Amino acid sequence: MVNERDRGQSEEKLIDAVGKLIAENGFENLGINQVAKKAGCSKNLIYRYFESLDGLIYAYMKRYDFWVNAQDEKPDITNIKDYLKGFYRREIAEFRGNIAMKRLRRWELFTDKDFVVEIRSRREINGVRFSNLVAEFVKIDKAQLLAVSALIDAGIAYLAIFEDNCRMYNDIDIQSDAGWEQIATGIDFLIDTMVI
Repeated sequence: MVNERDRGQSEEKLIDAVGKLIAENGFENLGINQVAKKAGCSKNLIYRYFESLDGLIYAYMKRYDFWVNAQDEKPDITNIKDYLKGFYRREIAEFRGNIAMKRLRRWELFTDKDFVVEIRSRREINGVRFSNLVAEFVKIDKAQLLAVSALIDAGIAYLAIFEDNCRMYNDIDIQSDAGWEQIATGIDFLIDTMVI
């Protein structure tokens, strides 16, 4: 029997390995044996801890998806504008900084696997919950807030995914930090316009 400490370490190695392989090679040739070898673990541990390769990918997404993990986010109401600006800059940084998550989000567009539907549901719940927390601080009604939030989040996700294959978008260099600062500054402007 594996003790919990060993199990925790093995799970970490496997989650880390699947992320590295997706970042390095995408989904082509991604398999149980390849992940086990990269992690230095037995492939049986993937089945024991995650039930399948899909279960391992699900664990990776739960750990690294920005909106899945936004559930614990509590807005700083003492300076809501600065808080929101920082929040969206963190979202940009996380999207741009995790190649595996960008590839998973792109892949997610073409699948309806149960675990992907679950991830989408968690994002939706957390996104609406977050908008509800912010709603009292904006000059627009809730329907408009949800629409603007959807555009900001979808824009960040799309441009972060797209930057791997495209340099310019609307005359903004989305492969550069300066281009993303321009986008963040545009989001800042929206926040300054919307928030009381």
